[in-house]
Amino acid sequence: MATLICRSTSCWNLLVSQRMVVCTTAGSAVAACRGVQATRRVFAHQDATAKSVHGEKNQNLVLKAPKGTHDVHPKQMAIREKVFNIVVKCFKRHGAESIDTPVFELKEILTGKYGEDAKLIYDLEDQGGEKLSLRYDLTVPFTRYLAMNKISHIKRYQIAKVYRRDNPALGRYREFYQCDFDIAGHYDPMIPDAECLKIMYEILSELELGDFLIKVNDRRLLSGILTVCGIPESKLKTVCTSIDKLDKVPWDKVRSEMIEEKEMRPEIVDRLGEFIKLNGDLALIQQLSENPLVSQNMLAMEALNDLKLLHRYLEIFGVTDKIVFDISLARGLDYYTGVIYEAVLLSDKTLQNRSIGIGSVAAGGRYDELVGKFDAKGRKVPCVGISIGIERIFSIAEKKAEESGEKIRTTETQVLVATAQAMHLEEKMKLLTMLWNFGIKAEMLYKKNPKLLTQLHYCESAGIPLVAIIGDQEIKDGVVRLRDVATREEVEVSKEHLAEEIKKRTS
Repeated sequence: MATLICRSTSCWNLLVSQRMVVCTTAGSAVAACRGVQATRRVFAHQDATAKSVHGEKNQNLVLKAPKGTHDVHPKQMAIREKVFNIVVKCFKRHGAESIDTPVFELKEILTGKYGEDAKLIYDLEDQGGEKLSLRYDLTVPFTRYLAMNKISHIKRYQIAKVYRRDNPALGRYREFYQCDFDIAGHYDPMIPDAECLKIMYEILSELELGDFLIKVNDRRLLSGILTVCGIPESKLKTVCTSIDKLDKVPWDKVRSEMIEEKEMRPEIVDRLGEFIKLNGDLALIQQLSENPLVSQNMLAMEALNDLKLLHRYLEIFGVTDKIVFDISLARGLDYYTGVIYEAVLLSDKTLQNRSIGIGSVAAGGRYDELVGKFDAKGRKVPCVGISIGIERIFSIAEKKAEESGEKIRTTETQVLVATAQAMHLEEKMKLLTMLWNFGIKAEMLYKKNPKLLTQLHYCESAGIPLVAIIGDQEIKDGVVRLRDVATREEVEVSKEHLAEEIKKRTS
């Protein structure tokens, strides 16, 4: 009798999804065997071509993180947590409180705040009647929060991810963290601004990334210089955007862009170039104050007076050794209205020319009008803040750790509970419970009878400093052998004093 195999679509779907065995009617054992083999061959073909629940063929699935994003491994996370702790500790030392805002905002909230960078905003599909966008930074959501909740004074920090539809490159992602500190409220001139620069100085010093420089300018001064050079008001923002590229491209290319793309007369651009090349200390501010062109512009003179006051406060805070006034600093975002600053790391070869850095690691400035754009009555809440370029700092810190050969611990375990003989799993669990109850960071291997040497090797590889060893005699005497993994020295400690001894040795 021939083997019967149903080939209807419904039957095969059932077979593939449920992995059922086909029952065959055969005239002999050989025929039955052949029928089963034939069925298995069809199964093999069906499984190879079966689509996943998402409609993709399994063999075509590419396992990778989306473009512009990346996974973070345990050793990298350990380095990042150390950096975060330094940053947050500094923010709290200066009296900041923390807030959080949604990862997406109404599209109209973000529109018109970022100049030419607005094209990098991620728009979301219309959901529930609202047009949404992923947040581009933490500053605009913060000012929306202030206006919505009618908050006129706050000193806050926020650490969260932001999203930009940028071209991914080394150290540049589409999803990344920002660490922001801002002071909102009506205060006397330059006092909050000076504290923001002090915070930037403290964080970069404590992170020990290398020598750094903090460039300072004022958007009012830059606007005044642009005006006296003959640049019309309608082109001030677009020219500032070009100037902002000077940390990435040489002046010749920026000059060509202004003339060819932004239709500026060459003599006006060249006159501007003489100012843009200026940088220095307090003497530069005095020099600009006495310049016959600049001194005619009230906005520029107002900025110069504030910068003199700022320098005085920075002297008191002890940070002027890292400060340089740089007229080329523009900060491309549209919302800045006053003092602006940017910290760069310096390479060893560029210490002679302190205006050249290997990359921005922090930036910020004053934005006094942004909250008023969200308030129904246009009420202004002056703000000033900084943003730490945490992703670039992560990359530098990880590279330094790799080059130094430093052993990075990925856990904070203080002690491993181990056994010297078999059959003591429950006693280990009791001891572990006691240590956890005392707040000790402890763990054990998930084996009933692991070898002692295996447990000691685990401590060495994981960087666990102590081992609490129990065996027949220790259980009988009510003690624990506490072993220092590095020195291999052992001491007997009573169970009652074990937690205290571990704290003392690992503090």
